[in-house]
Amino acid sequence: MIRLGIVGSNYGRIVQLPAFRADPRCQVVALAGSDLARTAELARAAGVPKAYGDWRALVEDAEVQAVAIATLPSLQARIAIRALELGKPVFAEKPMASDLAGARAMLRMAKTSGRPTMIDFNFTQIMAWLRAKAMLDAGAVGKLRHVTVHWHVESRALQLRMRNWKTVGDDGGGVMGNFISHCFHYLEWFCGPLAGLSARVSGIPSDGELETTVAMAMQFKAGPLVSLSMSCASYLGIGHRIEFFGEDGTLILHNPGADYMRGFELSYAKRPATLQCVAVEDPADAQYPDGRIAPVSRLAKLWFDAIERGGTPAPGFAEGYRVQRLIDMARRSHSQGAWIDVAAEDARQESAP
Repeated sequence: MIRLGIVGSNYGRIVQLPAFRADPRCQVVALAGSDLARTAELARAAGVPKAYGDWRALVEDAEVQAVAIATLPSLQARIAIRALELGKPVFAEKPMASDLAGARAMLRMAKTSGRPTMIDFNFTQIMAWLRAKAMLDAGAVGKLRHVTVHWHVESRALQLRMRNWKTVGDDGGGVMGNFISHCFHYLEWFCGPLAGLSARVSGIPSDGELETTVAMAMQFKAGPLVSLSMSCASYLGIGHRIEFFGEDGTLILHNPGADYMRGFELSYAKRPATLQCVAVEDPADAQYPDGRIAPVSRLAKLWFDAIERGGTPAPGFAEGYRVQRLIDMARRSHSQGAWIDVAAEDARQESAP
């Protein structure tokens, strides 16, 4: 039995807790939050034996064998590094850290400790996405020509004009950390490494400090271009839509609803046919009140497998650091008004001592 402690009493309790409990190998033994009294009450209600008002106490608890983190990006690096120093596997959220230096330190400690790590890039564990990936890998659309991402929603944080890490661009947040981190990961998961990018970032007219909108042009190392338009300040936006255009056909993932995970439809057409819906079922998802739980439970299974048997599960800290580098490049592209040669920067990093 893997005895797990969760740092974070919101997403950690609402999503991570039931996702980890879905695996019979895991027992959640502790929950940490910033307010001990509130965390103790939440832990009692959820049937978690221990509650802490400080993350250090949970991480250093000898009964806790592995640590899951669901905190601000600015806290995540310190928590993860301390857990790894103690030899405890870590399941972390995206973005990996508030800056590139923090992500680099996390990756370095993960390599030193040799313990399994995981980053919660959960879109890639949605069943419709797994089916789309298998079809692309099997050549369903032929040689890829172009990929588009249209992600236009109005987040709850923007509706309420909340000023936190999800809406403000410092400390690893804003639209880059909260949304584009997912895009960078899933684009490379679907189609391989990016070779270059150009980005522009903006807020809303009434409050320029809120980071809400990104327009990007990218190119895969294999050649095809990517067009991305994303805004979390889009009232009645189209939702989340990804289109893969190939020489032989087209594949589309589209979720028009407000639930980020639940509601994706997969459509496919092979020349000369028209688009048809591809039926995909997920029996596991139906049992949960939150659409994020089933995808996270699949990531948790990969992590538990590695804890028990060894190996390097993906997406781990290596993939998280890769996304952090791409976020850093996108921000530099915006500030410099320049195209960033990702492939050249990759080559320099690989040749560095």
